[in-house]
Amino acid sequence: MANEVDMSGWTNLLHSSSKLCEQAAPSAQFPPLQRNLDQLEALSKKLKAKTLRSEAPSQSIAATRLLAREGINAEQLARDLKSFELKTTYEDVFPAEATNVEEYLQQVHEMAMLSAIQEAQKDNLRNFNDHMMTVLEDDWQKEKRDFLQSLSRISMLPRTNTAEATSTIGRPGQIVSASSTPRVHSGPASMEITPHVNKSIQEKKASAYAEAVKNLNNARERAQSFKPATAFKAALESLGLEAAGSKTVGMQKIWHLVQTLVGEDLNVHHNVSKKMSLVGGAKRHLEWGHAKHVIETIQNHPVQASLGGSVGNLQRIHAFLRIRLRDHGVLDFDAVDSRRQPPLDTTWQQIFFCLRSGYYDEARSVAQSSRVSLQFAPQLSEWIATNGMVSANTAAVASEECEKMFRLGDRGTRAMYDRKKLLLYAMVSGSRRQIDRLLREMPNLFNTIEDFLWFQLCAIRDGASGSSSSGLNDALAPYTLEDLQMYLNKFEPSYYTKNGKDPLMYPYVLLMSIQLLPAVLYLSKETGEEGFNIDAVHIAITFADYGVLSESGGAGQKLGMMDAFAEAASMIRQFGSAYMRLENLPIALEYYAQAAAAVGGGQLSWVRRNSLDQQRQRSLMLKQLLTEVLLHDGGIYLLLGPRGAGGEAELRRFLTDAASREQFLLEAARQCQETGCYDKSIEIQKRIGAFGMALDLINQCLSEAICSLSRGRLDGDSRTAALIHSGNEILEMCKYYPETSGKDREHVLEQETVLRQLEAILSIHGHSRQGHYLDAVQEIFKLPFLPLDPRATGSTMDLFQNLSPHVQACVPDLLRVALSCQENVADTDGSLRAMRTKIANILASNMHRNWPRDLYEKVARSL
Repeated sequence: MANEVDMSGWTNLLHSSSKLCEQAAPSAQFPPLQRNLDQLEALSKKLKAKTLRSEAPSQSIAATRLLAREGINAEQLARDLKSFELKTTYEDVFPAEATNVEEYLQQVHEMAMLSAIQEAQKDNLRNFNDHMMTVLEDDWQKEKRDFLQSLSRISMLPRTNTAEATSTIGRPGQIVSASSTPRVHSGPASMEITPHVNKSIQEKKASAYAEAVKNLNNARERAQSFKPATAFKAALESLGLEAAGSKTVGMQKIWHLVQTLVGEDLNVHHNVSKKMSLVGGAKRHLEWGHAKHVIETIQNHPVQASLGGSVGNLQRIHAFLRIRLRDHGVLDFDAVDSRRQPPLDTTWQQIFFCLRSGYYDEARSVAQSSRVSLQFAPQLSEWIATNGMVSANTAAVASEECEKMFRLGDRGTRAMYDRKKLLLYAMVSGSRRQIDRLLREMPNLFNTIEDFLWFQLCAIRDGASGSSSSGLNDALAPYTLEDLQMYLNKFEPSYYTKNGKDPLMYPYVLLMSIQLLPAVLYLSKETGEEGFNIDAVHIAITFADYGVLSESGGAGQKLGMMDAFAEAASMIRQFGSAYMRLENLPIALEYYAQAAAAVGGGQLSWVRRNSLDQQRQRSLMLKQLLTEVLLHDGGIYLLLGPRGAGGEAELRRFLTDAASREQFLLEAARQCQETGCYDKSIEIQKRIGAFGMALDLINQCLSEAICSLSRGRLDGDSRTAALIHSGNEILEMCKYYPETSGKDREHVLEQETVLRQLEAILSIHGHSRQGHYLDAVQEIFKLPFLPLDPRATGSTMDLFQNLSPHVQACVPDLLRVALSCQENVADTDGSLRAMRTKIANILASNMHRNWPRDLYEKVARSL
């Protein structure tokens, strides 16, 4: 029955499918497909698998999305996980016999100690590598910084001779290493300045200035009179570099200003403060410049000047006014009949331009001879006699006269007085109020900045800024140098230099306003082809020599005395170090001497008339710089000469007494020894007769060389031979040195004994390396300080008590060599066995020493 039902079901299904096939019309879009049952089964399984993947749980989808957001490829991760392999780890396995607690704890303790030692070794190695990397980076940064700072200066300095110049400079801008250039000697030829042929402006300036610096130092050493500004100016003029152009200020003009600032143009110096002396020098420079301008104007307009045969100062001013006031008709000093045509009164013009040109006597004469200036004549005479420091009463009278003229101007009657009269009264009054009002109400009063600066300098009084607030009347508050500096510093440097078209105008203005150090620092930054930075160094030398840098701070930037001197000394030292890099030690030494003198107060430091603090500063810097020269290649020969301790060489110039020279050289030798320059230290100690110290250092180096030789260093033979030769040379010198004391001779004898012991050890090492084992063993038996001879008796407990540390350092290697040699020699009489026993006794009695572990193992194996 059941079969009939199944057959009817299949029959119905077949009938339905037949009807579907009959009803289905063929279509081009869906072509008919025929599949058998196996194919249908395979397609259904494939469809089922795809459906299962699409129905993945939400957690898997979220994980895949998270990995994709972090940039991780999920498929790549799945492939990697398939290839992941787990490995077993090994734990510490204790021996089977460690079954009780004591043995277990012993094993744990040993393992903990070994682990701690290994970790400490790793930490030490890592810390050492980090430290060395930091040191290397610091050294590199320092070398790079020094190179960049000196790069612009290297090409500016002269070579010591023509041959060196040709070998050093292969092409423009290329500098060959110092090893390819010949060394500079300290003889007279090395100080010669090479001719200015085919040289740049910088090299010409440096060469000419260096000769002037050498002459300056020679004069100061002999306490002779010398004018450094004049010498530097003459050196610059000898080069013929200045050419007429559009620039207002040239370097020769600046050097003339420096001359007047330090007072080299005066034969008699007035008793005024250092600040007012500088102000007076700047004023004299401006007066010199205007007098030169007056003469040039007359020469350019000879017809209008009508000077004739008169060459007096007042006649020059008259001729100048004829040209200047040629549109104003007949002047008063040229009028024949004043009743026919009233001439122009030029009294105030004559007084002003006489003062402006430095003709003070003529200005006083004009004021006293004219009716309109009779009231002003005594005030002017007092102003001239006191260098501008008039009494309070005179200043008050002049200030009141200024007030009257300003009131006339307020009423619209300004033409009733001459502007030059107002300038003169304001100048004599020295009142800050009157000068500020004058500049405020008449901004176009001065034609040039030189006229403006001269008027301001003439009005300056020697008083502290802001003194009016402490009790002075505001109308009588003095105009000070700080007021001028504050006014000038309100403008940017580009305002004065016209955006670089007149580069020296700004430092010129700084010098005129007694801002000396800012002017020098500004010039030192000008590294163009004109070489202004070289001029700046020598201007700093001049100011430091006269000790005026303490007055150089501008308003708002006050520097202490030592700060200003230290700044100049640093600049001079840096310039001298450039010569050091060029191997020109003699010229570098001259600049180093100036750097030390600068920090010590300048000219007074050479004769020890400076303060105690300045003397200390100069001594410290001088010794530091001399040490730098001494440790340089060729420095010992330069400072100490071919022999001796510098009593007949350059060192005597700076350290005059023998005791100070000896102390300096001992300190330098110690510094050499600390830095590893053993050869220089030994040479210095030999020069001063410290033979015992020199032998001690030689023994130390020889001991280190022997230890290095025993460890396979290839250059040990030549090193040890040189040290032994040097030691023997010192012993020979000591025999003929008369100034050696008894204590020194004892020290020399002790070090000679050490030297011979080290020679014996070196000989044993030589026999061992050459395979002469029997000779080496025989030499070992002969060592008096190491009782290995089997025939000798005695304890070895106190063996190292009287032995030199240099010899002690060689004993472990010596014992190792002894053991190696006896292994290659037949023991016919038992002496070698006895030697091995004594070596073992020596090791046993010196267990507290940090000797190599392999030595103990070697002894244990030999026994």
